[in-house]
Amino acid sequence: MTTTAALGGSPLLDAPLDDLPTADELVRAAVRWHFDPATGSPFWLRRAATLGFAPLTEVTGRADLARFPDVSVEWRTVPVEDLVPRGTVGRAGSARIYESGGTTGAPKRIVELGYWQRTADWTSVRLDLMGFPRGGNWLYLGPTGPHVAGRLFTTLARQRGGSCFTVDFDPRWVRRCAQEGRSEEVERYLAHLVDQARWVLESQQVQILWATPPVLSAMAADRALTQLIRDRVGGILWSGTSADPETLHLLEHEVFPGIPFAGIYGNTLMGVAPQRPGRPDDPSSCVFQPFHPHVLIDLLDPLTGAETHYGERGQVRLHHLSRDLFLPGIIERDLATRVRPAPGENGDGLADVRPLPSAGRPIVEGVY
Repeated sequence: MTTTAALGGSPLLDAPLDDLPTADELVRAAVRWHFDPATGSPFWLRRAATLGFAPLTEVTGRADLARFPDVSVEWRTVPVEDLVPRGTVGRAGSARIYESGGTTGAPKRIVELGYWQRTADWTSVRLDLMGFPRGGNWLYLGPTGPHVAGRLFTTLARQRGGSCFTVDFDPRWVRRCAQEGRSEEVERYLAHLVDQARWVLESQQVQILWATPPVLSAMAADRALTQLIRDRVGGILWSGTSADPETLHLLEHEVFPGIPFAGIYGNTLMGVAPQRPGRPDDPSSCVFQPFHPHVLIDLLDPLTGAETHYGERGQVRLHHLSRDLFLPGIIERDLATRVRPAPGENGDGLADVRPLPSAGRPIVEGVY
C-alpha cells in the first residue's frame, strides 16, 4: 500500500489559492495525512483508537466531521511534540508554538509549520479586494509573544512592501485587571498603549494601522491623534475583540472617514476571516469570509445544536483542515449571523460576531 508519506501528502493540502479543492476533497486529504501512521501526529494516531470509527475508511466528506469530538480542551496540556505530524518531521523545520488568548480559561497551544504563511498569502489577496494600499509601513497595536496574530500581521506588512512597527502589548494582564474589577488600571494600560502608538505615528511613516476596537476607540478620543491618523494613515484594520455595529459605524464614517476600514475575525485555532467587500443584500456592513475550505464554519442553535438558516444567529463551530493541524468540531465562544456566500465565493459569511452569554465563567475580552 502506498502511503501519503511516499507521495509527500496530498497536493490538495497546498493547492494554489486560485484553484482550491472542494470541502469534501480537502476533508479526505486531511484525514489521509493526519491518520496515516507514517504522516499523522502522535496525538491523532493515539486518539483514533477512541473514536469508535475508522477515519481512514469511514470519513468521506464534510458531513463526517460531525462524528469527531471537540478535542480543543486537551490542547491546553498535551505535549506539543505530540501535535507535530510525522510527515513533516525533519522536512519542514522546527515547529513554531503559539497559544490562544486564554479568554475562556487556560490557553490552548498549536504547532505551526507553514499554514500561517499560507494564510498570510490568502489574506493579502483579500486586502486587495477591500482596497487596502500596498507599499507602506504598518503599525501593529496588538500582542506578539505566544500570539500568532503578531506573526501574521508582521508577515503581511513585509509581503505588501513595508516594515512593521510593534509596541509592548500584554492582553493577559489587562484581562486579569478587568476580571478583578480594577477598571482604573485597565484605563491606564489603554493610555499606555495609545502613548506608544503616538510616538510611532509622530516619528514614522505609517500606511496601515492595525488595532483592536478598544484601542481604536481610545485613540479616537484624542483629537490630535485622530487628526494625525487622518493625515498619515492609508488604511485601518481591526480585530482581536468584538465590536458592535454602532461603534464600527462611528469609527469608519465619522472618526476616520475616507480611509479604507475593515475587520478581521479569527483566532489561533481557526485562522482568520477578513471582511469581504460589501453587497447591497448583506445584513450587515461587516461580513467576514473564512478561508474556505481550510476553515469550515457551522452556526448552530445553542439550545438544540441544529444548524441555523441564513439570516439566523448561531454558535460558531469550526473545523480546521491543513497540513499542520486537524481540528474538527471546535465549539467556539461566539455567536454570529449566517450570511449567504457572495457570488464566486465558497463558504458562508459571518456577521455581527459577539461572545456568547454564559451562565458559567464570564468571558472578559479586555483589549484583545
